[in-house]
Amino acid sequence: MIEILDKDHLARSITRIATEVVERNAGAKNLAIVGIRTRGVPLAERLANEIETLEGIRPPVGTIDITLYRDDFKEITSSPDVGGSNLLFGVEGKDIVLVDDVLFTGRTVRSAIEAIIDYGRPNTIQLVVIVDRGHRELPICADYLGKKVSLKDNEYVEVHISEIDGEDRVVKVTRK
Repeated sequence: MIEILDKDHLARSITRIATEVVERNAGAKNLAIVGIRTRGVPLAERLANEIETLEGIRPPVGTIDITLYRDDFKEITSSPDVGGSNLLFGVEGKDIVLVDDVLFTGRTVRSAIEAIIDYGRPNTIQLVVIVDRGHRELPICADYLGKKVSLKDNEYVEVHISEIDGEDRVVKVTRK
């Protein structure tokens, strides 16, 4: 296991991303933040907190569960564990900032975009990821990125978030 980002670097990445989001969107007035279950949710909350610190406006935060939108849904399980989505704001005309921990094939993001569009038509959907590990299967890229890493097929990234894992850090793991 090799550490890619420690707690401080992860926090600085979120602060930098918040600044970039605010700059690109000329403020926070039209923003809504949506975290992809599971680790995207606490990351979305942290991003919204940082934006509030910068702008004095806290964008609404929602949760999207992509389980039923996966293109491999029937191959994975016959009884899915659906956590549910929670968007307590209208997405129509909003600039949605979609948050996830790792960008790999792009299939999770595709599913999340489809799920969001079921709620309405946003002005934009912008993607935040903490780590882009490459090996894309779909033409999807992050608008805001914590770190890009190049990994071999047997290497994976684990993002540990204190709200879920008891610690903040990002590690590279080799599987046999």
